[in-house]
Amino acid sequence: MSIAVSRPQTIRVRSRPFAARLANSTVPFLLPALVINAAIILIPGLLTIAMAFCDWDGATAPSFVGFDNFRTIFADPVFFSAFFNNIKWTLIFLTVPIAMGLGAGSLLLVAKRGRTFFQVVYFLPVIIATVVVGRVWQGMIYNPESGIVGWLKLYGLNLADPLTQPPTALYAVASVDLWHWWGFLAVIFFAAFRQVDAAQIEAAVIDGASFFQLLRFVLIPAIRPTITLMMIMTIIWSFLAFDFVYVLTQGGPAYSSEVLSTLSYRYAFYNYTMGPAAAVALVISFFGLIATFFYVRIQQKEGL
Repeated sequence: MSIAVSRPQTIRVRSRPFAARLANSTVPFLLPALVINAAIILIPGLLTIAMAFCDWDGATAPSFVGFDNFRTIFADPVFFSAFFNNIKWTLIFLTVPIAMGLGAGSLLLVAKRGRTFFQVVYFLPVIIATVVVGRVWQGMIYNPESGIVGWLKLYGLNLADPLTQPPTALYAVASVDLWHWWGFLAVIFFAAFRQVDAAQIEAAVIDGASFFQLLRFVLIPAIRPTITLMMIMTIIWSFLAFDFVYVLTQGGPAYSSEVLSTLSYRYAFYNYTMGPAAAVALVISFFGLIATFFYVRIQQKEGL
């Protein structure tokens, strides 16, 4: 009896065409976002970097001038005034609103009634347009005739409009932004507090910890990554401060409230010197990159 042995058949696997693999990948889903980011972030950013090394008035053809634009801004005393105003602004917002946000967030955590109502009240200033907020404060609070400052004159307090006084202009504008910003931090910190392990809080309460001890030794250490993120974002946003300064004082009086962003705007649209304006923008971006670098390093260390 003979046994027929069949030859093994080779199975050929055809690789899918590249277009099919591309269609089934995540690239089509990422492509719209990549195009949008390239159009509104990457390309304008590269053009800003190029413009920082050119002389251009917005009408004629730009010409390459090397580092002359940086020499121009570093020779301008207003630049250093604006830079130190940004430093003051950053220090204010790294302390006052974060402390207020932590305090209000912790109070919301222990509140038993009205928690939702106060969250809405705290968050409400954030959703109001900055131009509206600035004009309300300018007309209803700082106005020496019809505002609260003028109303205080009836009680013998002869106060001037703080927006018109060089020693107080920057702090008056910062106060408006503080009112606009701290409630957002309070809601963020409250949400972070609610993620803290309840067992840790109960153990601290059983051990007799007071409210401030609970806040210092349990709650704040537990939300340290959130606080770090908010501080990094505060530094970045502080160097991008523009809207309230421009609406309330436009950098005045006598450049006392000038910041780097309004100085860049002044170079570009008042003096029609786009090169120095782009150079100031690169200085602003430099400090943002430094803050981002430290945040990434901190996150990497915590990941280890």
